[in-house]
Amino acid sequence: MLLVVDNGSIYTKQLTDFLIKKNISFEKYTPHILDLNSLKKYEFIILSGRRKNDKKINEVNSKIINFSIDNNKKLLGICYGAEILALTLGGTIRKTKSIQKGSETVKILSNNLITKNSINVFESHTFEISKLPNMLTMIGKSNNCTYEIIQHKEKLIFGTQFHPEMSFDGNNLIENFCSL
Repeated sequence: MLLVVDNGSIYTKQLTDFLIKKNISFEKYTPHILDLNSLKKYEFIILSGRRKNDKKINEVNSKIINFSIDNNKKLLGICYGAEILALTLGGTIRKTKSIQKGSETVKILSNNLITKNSINVFESHTFEISKLPNMLTMIGKSNNCTYEIIQHKEKLIFGTQFHPEMSFDGNNLIENFCSL
């Protein structure tokens, strides 16, 4: 079973519509009503993007990330989800020089289980990962962003700075993640 943590992204509907289209069974909760004791029943977790900074959302997402690491749960963090993944594990983020919005090509730098070759994706963010913690590695980058796709070195935990729910190649990435 898949858990979608809806952190308030305007693109969460596209994510859930795609999952429905692909007959991928999921439950969706916001961090404010999610029962953290129920996390053990999920095999996969997707952390959506967000619209605004919220301390409670950050705390809950960090707990989900630590639970995923400790219990070998597969996790995909989208945009904010990738940023909170890096922050939780000791990385840093920074405000971008300009708003990143629109189409972008991501070059894949290493073999991984969620995507191959270069992919065309949709960007929509004003923050980005500036330093990766030791437990994470970069597997994809673009001309505008160094850490487009990141992965935990030992776990099936990934993050995308872009919104995979908004492009064909990104949808393939989500589908590959859900079939790990």
